[in-house]
Amino acid sequence: VQLQASGGGLVQGGGSLRLSCTASERTFSSLAMGWFRQARGKEREFVARISRNGYVTDYADSVKGRFTISRDNVRNTVYLQMNSLKPEGTAVYYCAGDWSDYSGRSYVRSGYHYNVWGQGTLVTVSS
Repeated sequence: VQLQASGGGLVQGGGSLRLSCTASERTFSSLAMGWFRQARGKEREFVARISRNGYVTDYADSVKGRFTISRDNVRNTVYLQMNSLKPEGTAVYYCAGDWSDYSGRSYVRSGYHYNVWGQGTLVTVSS
């Protein structure tokens, strides 16, 4: 399965963007999905995750209350709605799929558990 992320761009601080990540196969519904981001010169960090059925979500503390992850298993797509964006949110955002639906807190935050990665989409938040 391949993942294609889109929706990045330039936005003013306080603004909103919605990222999308579409899978090439219907096996998408068997993947728990996550979003990660990597700012220039920094390590990749966890942003959000959603379970296969969409009922369980988890967020990094830095985005909780501002970002919302959701999915549409008919359209093979996962979304990341980002509101109240901050300049420190400038990064390349990656979607990733995990064949395991385990939801342990430390597990979902580790990129090493994700088996499939999209190519990334750049989000730039101006101050």
